[in-house]
Amino acid sequence: MANELLNDGAQLLTTEYRTIDSVAGPLLFVSGVEGASYNEMVAVTLADGTKRTGQILEISQGAAVVQVFEGTSGIDVDRTSVRFLGEVARIGVSEEMLGRVLDGAGRPIDGRPPVREEVRLDINGSPINPFSREKPADFIETGISAIDLLNTLVRGQKLPVFSGSGLPANELTAQIVRQSRVTTGEQFAVVFGAMGITHREASYFMSQFESTGALERVVFFLNLADDPTVERLLTPRCALTVAEYLAYEKDMQVLVVLSDMTNYCEALREVSTAREEVPGRRGYPGYMYTDLSSLYERAGRIKGRVGSVTQIPILTMPDDDITHPIPDLTGYITEGQIVLSRHLHRRGVFPPIDVLPCLSRLMNLGIGEGKTREDHRAVANQLYAAYAQGRDLRRLVAIVGEEALSDIDRRYLRFADEFENRIVGQGDEGRTIEESLTIAWEMLAGLPPGELKRVRDFMSYLPEPEAGIEPEGADGDHGGPAPVVERGGGIVLEGDIDAIAVG
Repeated sequence: MANELLNDGAQLLTTEYRTIDSVAGPLLFVSGVEGASYNEMVAVTLADGTKRTGQILEISQGAAVVQVFEGTSGIDVDRTSVRFLGEVARIGVSEEMLGRVLDGAGRPIDGRPPVREEVRLDINGSPINPFSREKPADFIETGISAIDLLNTLVRGQKLPVFSGSGLPANELTAQIVRQSRVTTGEQFAVVFGAMGITHREASYFMSQFESTGALERVVFFLNLADDPTVERLLTPRCALTVAEYLAYEKDMQVLVVLSDMTNYCEALREVSTAREEVPGRRGYPGYMYTDLSSLYERAGRIKGRVGSVTQIPILTMPDDDITHPIPDLTGYITEGQIVLSRHLHRRGVFPPIDVLPCLSRLMNLGIGEGKTREDHRAVANQLYAAYAQGRDLRRLVAIVGEEALSDIDRRYLRFADEFENRIVGQGDEGRTIEESLTIAWEMLAGLPPGELKRVRDFMSYLPEPEAGIEPEGADGDHGGPAPVVERGGGIVLEGDIDAIAVG
């Protein structure tokens, strides 16, 4: 079997061991080992000559714990030999990997010839010196208004998507892979690592990428649900190694999409259980935070290099619990989150992104004049404030009824509905940032000008009223300014009487 992770001819004179004591899950326990080291690659030869690949997870006092990537089924402890190869896991990388479909360990599975290697790299990567890190900057356009407008993705950022069981995370993932681009004309590539997905999901992704032509710029790593569990631990590392090569050696802007990180963490827990380690929260290993950070922190930009690595990890929150260890630890490491809403999904809104708990901590570094548009930050603030007020009023209406609201309150209610239908619920169409901003201004025009406090410096973008229609006054009537009423020595707009305490 051709092996992408190690060079079978690298260690021809190493000792073969037939001292396997036991097998537990995907692990072999080997005794009497000399000269081996942590993370070293292992060649496992079964009685019938079949070869498998492994890696040392732990070694102490001549005993080694080896995880077998292809699984341990069929292994006879008395007739199976183990050879330690003296090198870490590596993958051959090349620019020719664009447009290819590989398994979780980097072997081609698309029926095409093997990829011609340019260099072999350690799948664990090299830690980026904090001094060498460049501040994330510039805008990556996903074509999704709820992200581009309000939670902008910035080059070098890691921005996860928190989904729930049954929510359309796969559809959103495919849309991001299809539509994402950089607006500066530089080379752009996507590395997609799918972990533990079903055959149906794999077929969906393939059809989406092939029908739209997106596959030509995608390196697709595919680990299916019936593939060996341990291979899931390799998939994101192989994907990120390829991404780093394309970014830092080929000067590309690379977006890495990893789905589903929950399946990765389940594989991590399975291996930890087989090793009989003391479990942490909900049975996950105590080192899961460190393990996840070793993946997420491989995103970034390096001083003096043109390319960048940006990450969008997708994860499913068990029971929609955002405090579950997987989303909780992911939130600590990454720079924000995109949260999908079950309520919006039930209403038929796609993509069902709930913008209120969403956050992009690096958004301000990638927007503004020369990057998106000078009014972007102000428009995002105004949209968020107006939508939040509309959501609050929905709860009030459930108690007192809509009849008790003022005219301005009703406008905010209508704004919240329109926001979910037009900004969030854009369907599977792609939008440029200019189109998203145009729609935003059209919606803001439905609010009284006096309420647009956050965009006062950019009112020139407010669309002109249609011919034959006079602008609305603050009281909601057409035809001129709102009448004033004198109360208690103070002058207020009539439409604002319900909302202002008059002394």
